[in-house]
Amino acid sequence: MIKVGITIGDINGVGLETILQVFSDQRMSEIVTPIIYGHAEVLRETRKQLGFDQFKHNGIQNADDARSKRVNLVSVSDKEVPLEFGEATRAAGELAFASIKQAVEDLASNKIDVLVTCPINKDTIQSDDFQFPGHTEYLADMAGVDRYLMLLVSDEMRVGVCTGHIPLKEVSNVLTKELILEKLDIMRESLFRDFGIAKPRIAVLGLNPHAGDNGLLGDEEKEVIIPAIREARGEGHYVFGPYGADGYFGSKVYKQFDATLAMYHDQGLAPFKALAFHSGVNFTAGLPIVRTSPDHGTAYDLAGKGEASPDSLRSAIFAAIDIYNYRREHREFAANPLQPQEKPKKKNEKERKGAGRS
Repeated sequence: MIKVGITIGDINGVGLETILQVFSDQRMSEIVTPIIYGHAEVLRETRKQLGFDQFKHNGIQNADDARSKRVNLVSVSDKEVPLEFGEATRAAGELAFASIKQAVEDLASNKIDVLVTCPINKDTIQSDDFQFPGHTEYLADMAGVDRYLMLLVSDEMRVGVCTGHIPLKEVSNVLTKELILEKLDIMRESLFRDFGIAKPRIAVLGLNPHAGDNGLLGDEEKEVIIPAIREARGEGHYVFGPYGADGYFGSKVYKQFDATLAMYHDQGLAPFKALAFHSGVNFTAGLPIVRTSPDHGTAYDLAGKGEASPDSLRSAIFAAIDIYNYRREHREFAANPLQPQEKPKKKNEKERKGAGRS
């Protein structure tokens, strides 16, 4: 079975709770071999406070020792870390980084197949070793990659962002034709390699209200976005736009496309989360490894109350499996293009429909 490495994120948020919820359903361990990168005592205390007394795990020192059909825990620290639900603490940030660091090292050495990351606090995790806006940039740096794309995925839509974790006032200055073309390339390659879409149709949003109203509300569409779209279409790609973001999502035009490229973070993520908050997945396209995460944050306001939904984490695990299988099939086809290939099926579909959803 596919070995899924799972980082615990901020222990004072809802990450561990959702992990406990997902893997309390034993059917999940029949689908994957989960390896949690965490802290044994913190896990025990979280179980106790949230009432998961029946949850069992297999404590291991090394991911190589993971057992199938069991929930495995690699302890990444032996320091005492207080559990303080709803609080932003440096101790929780240090543990979150230790979890990510060990999981990434194991991913690089093929001890795990895919990585699923629970939400972090982007402030408390900062240190001499982690000076990044988030997971995406850290993983890209560790992989030595400077071309990547934050891609939000659900059953109904895929939304990428041209500019990510930067202040809104800087978006217009950063946005260039070359940047848009680069993000379109990454998106198109990912849709083919990671989702099995041979000729993807991609929509591009405008930057300004109503996509600039022919220059009345801004020049970025005429000077930057439209030239990028024309160049991409000139190369034979199915790229359309620019669309005004409000009408595009409100009228469900996104359903006509395989993916949408937004110009900045909240332009893409706000409507995505409004439409798919509990089932959405954050996927980092363009990396040599498979990494997904839930599309929500630490949710301090829900932490410790037993009210967090596990659906997004479960979806992130399933998405990582599907992408891993698509990539494997893509490699096999590239090695022998004359061999008949079947489109990869989403594995364990019957189990998925039942797992955790009864």
